[in-house]
Amino acid sequence: MEKKADQREVRLGKLKKIRELGTEPYPYSFQRSHTVPEIIEHAEKLLESQENITLAGRLLAVRGKGKASFGNIQAQHTLLQVYVRLDAVGDSAFEMYKLCDIGDHLGFSGTLMRTKTGELTLRASSVELLSKSIRPMPMPKVQEIGGERIVHDEVTDKEFRYRQRYVDLTLNPQVADVFQKRSLIFQTIRNYLHEEGFLEVETPTLQPVYGGANATPFVTHHKALDQNFYLRISNELYLKRLIAGGFDAVFEFVKDFRNEGIDRTHNPEFSALEFYQAYVDYNEIMRHTENICERCALAVNGTTEFEYEGRTLDMKAPWPRLSMLEAIEKLGGISFAKMSDAEIKNLLDENGWELDADYNRGLATQLVFEETCESKLIQPTFITDHPKETSPLCKQNRKNPELLERFEAFINGWEIVNAYSELNDPVVQRSLMEEQVERGRGGEKETHPLDEDFLRAMEYGMPPMGGVGFGIDRIVMLLTGQSTIRDVIFFPTMRPET
Repeated sequence: MEKKADQREVRLGKLKKIRELGTEPYPYSFQRSHTVPEIIEHAEKLLESQENITLAGRLLAVRGKGKASFGNIQAQHTLLQVYVRLDAVGDSAFEMYKLCDIGDHLGFSGTLMRTKTGELTLRASSVELLSKSIRPMPMPKVQEIGGERIVHDEVTDKEFRYRQRYVDLTLNPQVADVFQKRSLIFQTIRNYLHEEGFLEVETPTLQPVYGGANATPFVTHHKALDQNFYLRISNELYLKRLIAGGFDAVFEFVKDFRNEGIDRTHNPEFSALEFYQAYVDYNEIMRHTENICERCALAVNGTTEFEYEGRTLDMKAPWPRLSMLEAIEKLGGISFAKMSDAEIKNLLDENGWELDADYNRGLATQLVFEETCESKLIQPTFITDHPKETSPLCKQNRKNPELLERFEAFINGWEIVNAYSELNDPVVQRSLMEEQVERGRGGEKETHPLDEDFLRAMEYGMPPMGGVGFGIDRIVMLLTGQSTIRDVIFFPTMRPET
């Protein structure tokens, strides 16, 4: 810590000297003619024309002393070598350049050349300081041995990288690539839904009544209204209001907030996609789901097949479908449908599987599925026809009233998608919400509250529809090969620094 403090003082001294040279170290703007990726893409043309180029970037390495030096600058997470000579840039600019440090932002003008080793290099005719760095970066040492790039003292501390993502992005360009792919996934989904006639909308983050999922909300207080509000756990009930208002198909990318633990696939603040379409059921939503995932895989990796932690996964549509009971029998090896309630209770007791409320067969079915099947659902698979007790917002299965027309999509053992043939009977909906309230009073931890405004929207008349919620962060993890959700969120939730 003392060494870094000393380095900061040295840099502050250089900052003072730069100002004494008559240079403003924090100018308002700088006009570029090219970005670094553009220069690399059009290198041969620029070498041939010897066109004057202006570019800007962060200084990450300096080599050489005396009247000339080579350096590496990084911009748009791409490196380019620069060559700066006293006789080319002039005394004042060269004196300023000698006072620059790793981390400074610089602007250069010049022409392209290749060195004797063939490295593309900007031969500078001018150099300007755009921002003086006064805090030293923990720069790794990089060696080129036999054409292989060997990194020493690499910054790998996860806590440091997540807290100081701005440093992480600078030092680890592969991290920036993950987030560029994340943006591509969002755009691919948006394009697909626009093609299918969906309207992108926005709904409230602060909600007077939370709902749309089984989760514990964050609570905040509005002083002017003297009223508690909840950070949304889902935007489902608002999107359904819009379908009731006459839109045929709507979607929204949202940040949801759930007051839950943090682990490999959970962050209290996370990204979700929800979309709802009038006059369709969960079968059409399955089609959209597999098409979206297939398109995203193609956009990111150029193929529907990709490797994730040693496994080859394939997003190609169509995906197989199993009912929850079929999955328990096929994957779990349990003939659950033939078991009595007493036998199910014994099964739970023998395995130490505990419900978070009083026993009922539907919730026990879901628990047994989670314990015996989820980890085995590696390739993309739809698990359909869940017990009626698992959601108050879903239509009964038209063949079996004990089940729901609900599906979850699993990949790599993770739930990626949750979707329904949406309930639109206001009388049944009220009854189910009231039942949820009673279950909450009975000790069940995560139940839906009664939402009178949503029920009112249904009572005016809500068309049949299908709807879905996507866990976007998990899809990004899979398609970019990241092992934890924190690696696909720019600024994940962290404990306070000590």
